[in-house]
Amino acid sequence: MFERFTDRARQVVLRAQQEAAGLRHGYVGTEHLLLSLLAEPDDPAVVVLVGSGLDHETARQAVLRLLGAGEDAQALAAIGVDLEAVREAVEAVFGEGALDDPGEGSEVRRRAWFRSEPKARRSPFTARARKVLELSLRESIRLKSGEIAVGHLLLGVLREGEGLGVRVIADHGLDVNAVRRAVEATLG
Repeated sequence: MFERFTDRARQVVLRAQQEAAGLRHGYVGTEHLLLSLLAEPDDPAVVVLVGSGLDHETARQAVLRLLGAGEDAQALAAIGVDLEAVREAVEAVFGEGALDDPGEGSEVRRRAWFRSEPKARRSPFTARARKVLELSLRESIRLKSGEIAVGHLLLGVLREGEGLGVRVIADHGLDVNAVRRAVEATLG
């Protein structure tokens, strides 16, 4: 499916992992997809949100208000523990990835809670975020597009309808159905 994404849409998906890492969230949710979409303010579909006052920083603040950012790391930082420095010191001695969770099925189980900033490439997508990607494909097919563009990803966030991404949009006072119609209009 990823091969059907335009370059810009592919960048949105990849940047969502960076958004999650930047907020110290160990997963990629619909909110991270929304934040990544809003980092494309010139895209005609995203202009629908930005033109209504929902820009990247406004959405990021809403996500922080609703979820916070890596509270364990913040609490330890308050008492002078820099988790990133601890991680770097351990990896300098034991090798890169020494503190990573070896994954399900491994005989060796380590706790990865001490990682202050999960590596973006390892942030798992939530079921809702995966659903957004699936729905973006369905929206592309429904609209008879030959590819999945940024606007289709936004339609996927809207159509999923229950994640934090769509909640941020609705909490900003936007009518989700009106946004959907406006985004569809940008896709032709």
